[in-house]
Amino acid sequence: MVTKRTTGTGRRIAVLGILTGLGLVAFLLESLIPIPYLPGAKLGFSNIFSMLALVLYGLPNALVVVLVRTFLGSLFAGNISMMLYSTTAGLLSVCACRLMLLLIPRISFVAVSVTGAVLHNLVQLSVYCALAGTAQLFGYAPYLCLLGAVSGAIVGLAVTYTLKSLPVRILPQDRDKGGIK
Repeated sequence: MVTKRTTGTGRRIAVLGILTGLGLVAFLLESLIPIPYLPGAKLGFSNIFSMLALVLYGLPNALVVVLVRTFLGSLFAGNISMMLYSTTAGLLSVCACRLMLLLIPRISFVAVSVTGAVLHNLVQLSVYCALAGTAQLFGYAPYLCLLGAVSGAIVGLAVTYTLKSLPVRILPQDRDKGGIK
């Protein structure tokens, strides 16, 4: 017997799988785009799908999307060391975004995304500097923060317009848990 609860759970798992897959594709595609003068920097457009998971389904589900995306992305890209930086920064930035959505009632997704992107870059840089044993690489911080602010604004706008364009019947019934009011 199929109940409404199992249908909702199945739909949630399917949507989270789609968001993870799309995030993985974006993660791999953006790793092919070199950013001049900032080796290893990426545009972060895969975070569109993590933020959608956060807003639609809440923090635990968004953390799963980030974990699976970064693990598979690092594995497929052939750069397992990337997993340490991306996972740490991704988990912290998603938690910070959720905290902002909880604490600041009418905050825009653009502001949340910009903050998350800048934090993500700073955490990655901190992890790298800690492992390399040098603080000299913090010279990249202003450039990474600028790149994070620009890409975060684009991600925030993409999330905003995606949520506005989705039919209400597609959105989760308990969407208040995720951040949409």
